[in-house]
Amino acid sequence: MYLSELIIDFIEHVEVERGRSQRTAENYHLYLDRLVEFAGDIEVEKITSEMVRKWRLWLNRYENEAGDSLSTLTQSYHLIALRSFLGYCSKRDIETLTPEKVELPKTKRKQVSFLTQEETERILEAIDGQSAGGLRDKAILELLYSSGLRVSELCNLNRDHVNLQRGEFMVRGKGQKDRPVFVSPEATECLAAYLETRSDPAKPLFIRYSGAKHGDSEGESFRLTPRSVQRIVSHYAKLAGITKHVSPHTLRHSFATDLLMNGADIRSVQSMLGHSNIATTQIYTHVTDQHLHDVHSKFHRTKKPA
Repeated sequence: MYLSELIIDFIEHVEVERGRSQRTAENYHLYLDRLVEFAGDIEVEKITSEMVRKWRLWLNRYENEAGDSLSTLTQSYHLIALRSFLGYCSKRDIETLTPEKVELPKTKRKQVSFLTQEETERILEAIDGQSAGGLRDKAILELLYSSGLRVSELCNLNRDHVNLQRGEFMVRGKGQKDRPVFVSPEATECLAAYLETRSDPAKPLFIRYSGAKHGDSEGESFRLTPRSVQRIVSHYAKLAGITKHVSPHTLRHSFATDLLMNGADIRSVQSMLGHSNIATTQIYTHVTDQHLHDVHSKFHRTKKPA
């Protein structure tokens, strides 16, 4: 079978049978199309270790029309997609290179950036909560910090998803997996105040107040986008005088770091973040290592008193 034909089958498998998001499927398609761009629409059985080695070199030298190259991490994503594709071929008994023969490059994870409690409070205090827009923005930041939601998950929320009485609700995250989300009393209070300003019938929980098209009965044209939330978070971080880059994901990092520093076990944090692999959650352990060292130095005697 030819590469292009099997790639289409594989992408459908990723999205439908494995339940991955459309965005993930599109990324896999892009990465594997670059293999076709390099090797041509060859028969799948002709994929060899040597061909993969040359493709890796091609990816390392790749530049788009703007002259931008691929980062080591992005190159790694290409190889992850290829390994997954080869594994799919193996399950279908299609003769080709085994996925174990594709080695991933070593990549350095970026340092996790998070906010201290004092920095978070400064950002929240920078919001003018007198207007409908200000109440919305404060509810967004409080919810991100208290729940660890991904920005895409937050933007996809509808008004009927959130149970303010119970202070918790279910959210569908990556891989179409549901998990419980818990909301702090402060976030609950901010959400209630924001929703009191809403007289519109739109379903989305967080909406735009300008530039939306009318005539949409579901109000989808009013739904706030991840990019808009990014601008909101960045705006208030600058108002608070915080110079480092602050994004919605920074608040997610802050949520996880705060839990671990206050004694939460890593398995519970993994569940609350919606990580399928605990190795993903372990990126936070190096952040808490210094905290543990400080606790050890403060409370553990290394010498007996004379």
